[in-house]
Amino acid sequence: MAIRTPSEVTDAYIEACVPKAASPAWRVFVLAVMAGVLVSLGATASSAAAFGIEDAGVQRVLMGVVFPVGLMMIVLLGAELFTGNALMVTAALSKEITWASLLRNWVIVYVGNFIGAVGMAALMAFFGQYELGGGDLAVFTAKVAAAKCQLPWMNAFVLGIFCNVMVCIAIYLGNTAHETSGKILGVFFPIFGFVIASFEHCIANMYYIPAGIFANAVPRYASMIAEAGINVAALDFPTFIVANLIPVTIGNIIGGALVGLVMYVTHSKKRCAK
Repeated sequence: MAIRTPSEVTDAYIEACVPKAASPAWRVFVLAVMAGVLVSLGATASSAAAFGIEDAGVQRVLMGVVFPVGLMMIVLLGAELFTGNALMVTAALSKEITWASLLRNWVIVYVGNFIGAVGMAALMAFFGQYELGGGDLAVFTAKVAAAKCQLPWMNAFVLGIFCNVMVCIAIYLGNTAHETSGKILGVFFPIFGFVIASFEHCIANMYYIPAGIFANAVPRYASMIAEAGINVAALDFPTFIVANLIPVTIGNIIGGALVGLVMYVTHSKKRCAK
């Protein structure tokens, strides 16, 4: 079966946004919590696969291979992910949905993603998953979180733009396929690329950074983290929100909206028909 053309993918996504925007708040919220959990499962697995690798390049490649399973599950199960929903601007531009309904969706999904991801971080930190490697996974988790919190604000913002360019391209590529295998391949490669490049994804960071904060709250892990020489001064929720989550979220919105805008202007038959 032939793949869908760029025009077909663009207009099919716009049409799919109509029921998304009109869906009851409770349903959107549940699917958003689910997406936060699924992204976190991909992040958890990628960290568990890579924490014992010393070579930074090999470590990033291994994380890139494993992390995309989260978005694969989200796409195939129809969960609601904030970064992917940045593409809903195309439906608002085409007047298939209102800007108010778009903002409603974004707010509900963002909150649900946050609850799912932070909840997963707490469960992993406080119920033994970071015991892998005798606690070395906890040290690795704190190291990743501390590095993210120490990024300059503009760096986090720009890395957020490029991250969601690749995430939203992954959504479109997955939608070109009719079969599950094609959807998985379409999703895999852009996500693989953004992880290797160390771009910043706000929902993934809702897991990664709280995971480091919670790991540092466990006395045994905190001792190991201190012995490893990791600077945990920035590992707290206010710093996480101001220094990372806000700039990355803004960057993700811009990156996703740019992808949607380019696809809408260049490929949408709905636009040409208006």
